[in-house]
Amino acid sequence: MKILVFSDSHGDLESMKRAIRKHRHAEVILFCGDGLREFSELRVLYPEKAFYGVTGNCDWYSSEPAYQELTLCGKRIFMTHGHLFGVKDGLSRISNMGRSNGFDIVVFGHTHQQVTSAEGTMVLMNPGSIGYQGEYGMLEIDEKTGMVTATEYPKSDFPPLRIITRPQS
Repeated sequence: MKILVFSDSHGDLESMKRAIRKHRHAEVILFCGDGLREFSELRVLYPEKAFYGVTGNCDWYSSEPAYQELTLCGKRIFMTHGHLFGVKDGLSRISNMGRSNGFDIVVFGHTHQQVTSAEGTMVLMNPGSIGYQGEYGMLEIDEKTGMVTATEYPKSDFPPLRIITRPQS
């Protein structure tokens, strides 16, 4: 399963549409907040895809939740914007929460800086800002092996960064 991860569009619908066209085989779109208006427009434009979103600190009057817990291809995913976990001051709170609650993948935004790491078998991903920097992420879950591949797509002049986790046997 291929999952596109966006955050912080801040009015830039076109960058998200370009990424979706580039990765047209992605079945799921995760949006980590700050641009829910554009996220809502994507739902209309791409009804064949599954969409999950959370509210960010700039999404005033949003009806989306502050966080979501999902299970896709047997992997437990926690999604939030990040401001409620103080991610601008460090990642220990969100990382500890993910590990202590048994999540396989934790995605968040807010800082506008890409961060992708593997902590044991848990993937921690901030896709960066699709609106300000044109950055986003891709998660691929191998349904047979349970292997997770997380790829950062930075500004177009840099190559993607890929991190692979293997499930514990």
